[in-house]
Amino acid sequence: MLGVGGLLMIVVASCARPGTDRSAQAAVPDTVLLSSSQTQFLDAMGSAIARPIPDAQPPAVVLTPERVVVRSEVPAPTSPPAPAPAPTATSASVPPAGPVLRHATFDFTGDTLLHSPLVQQAAQNAGGDGFDFSPMYAEVTPILSAADYSICHLESPIAPPGTALTTFPAYGVPAEIATALAGAGYDRCSTASNHTLDKGTAGIDATVDALEAAGVSEAGMARTPDGAVVSLVDVGGISVAHLSYTFGFNGANLPADEPWRSNLIDADKIVWAAADARARGADVVILSLHWGSEGSAAITPYQRQVADAITRAHVVDLIVGHHVHVIQPIEQVNGTWVVFGMGNFLSNMPTGSFPAKSQDGEIVSVSIDEQLDGTFAVGRPAVIPTWVDRANGFLIRPVVADLADPTVDQAIRDQLYTSLQRTGSVVGAFVASS
Repeated sequence: MLGVGGLLMIVVASCARPGTDRSAQAAVPDTVLLSSSQTQFLDAMGSAIARPIPDAQPPAVVLTPERVVVRSEVPAPTSPPAPAPAPTATSASVPPAGPVLRHATFDFTGDTLLHSPLVQQAAQNAGGDGFDFSPMYAEVTPILSAADYSICHLESPIAPPGTALTTFPAYGVPAEIATALAGAGYDRCSTASNHTLDKGTAGIDATVDALEAAGVSEAGMARTPDGAVVSLVDVGGISVAHLSYTFGFNGANLPADEPWRSNLIDADKIVWAAADARARGADVVILSLHWGSEGSAAITPYQRQVADAITRAHVVDLIVGHHVHVIQPIEQVNGTWVVFGMGNFLSNMPTGSFPAKSQDGEIVSVSIDEQLDGTFAVGRPAVIPTWVDRANGFLIRPVVADLADPTVDQAIRDQLYTSLQRTGSVVGAFVASS
């Protein structure tokens, strides 16, 4: 196991600036300067690495992903393959052709929650003509765009046309956020949250309309009964189903005559929907859950109960969570990776009673690979820590990359080190090394 000093050098060196080649590793800088307060990061990361993770024995640094074989509807071969022909004079020097196995990379992020200061900043970015959220995503766009498929969580419904914009406690935000999400590299969003019904069914329609117009699909809201059926998307030749469910709607209820408008967490219904998606051809099923206790990194008994019930059925291959606005642990439950909470990706927090760690987020990267027997393997999640720089236009900063960038102001670097310390104390063993 590497010492924490070695881990710091690897992490800082490998993420000097995000690009499209995730396997590339930057040169180790000649000097990494730490202030007295920044050396606390070493202790935090050391504690995170030393702490055992339930149901898993991960290495300290992610170098070779651990694969977890998951179920597939593809049947195993019933008889051995025919023997290969003897090599000929023309084929002896050419390696025999093997099967082409499918592979895809996925990125996931936590809550996009547009408080009033973000909307005001977007208006300023647009120079008084609409709203422009895209500068906030400028530094993470190369990361999200490099994945084969990136999925956000849009917690703020979009305001119906002709209605006033609103934020907390009932959100109706500018449609331009959908354009910014598409420009940042997102392909899809989960949309089931406690704010789904903030603007009623008109808000659901406006949200789905805006995302669709921007070329971003979604799960968790529906304009029609057909739209509520889990769709299958092709990612690198892999048929993927993505589902989105929430614990509630802040006291609101789905219309009695339109219960399909969104999804409340019910383990039995989730298992049924996942099984149905598999029956229709899904190779992999990914589940987004809006759950947990706001402001707390601790996994609640409810989260554990739901995760256990769903993963025991072996029809969901990966669970990613949001809602609590802080980062929660990553564990394997019944052999399935569960990312319990990804924190805030874009928000004005901390506000009110929310702690400083509500400014921290993460990009969770996962690889999915087809195996020779037709099953699919979900790779060990890798975390790219992020932090929202509220003082500089709500810029989402990739923490480690900006720490390695000598052009970043030292005052910002101090805050980035503190953020990395907080994130490392929860998911340090999963921080990406390449």
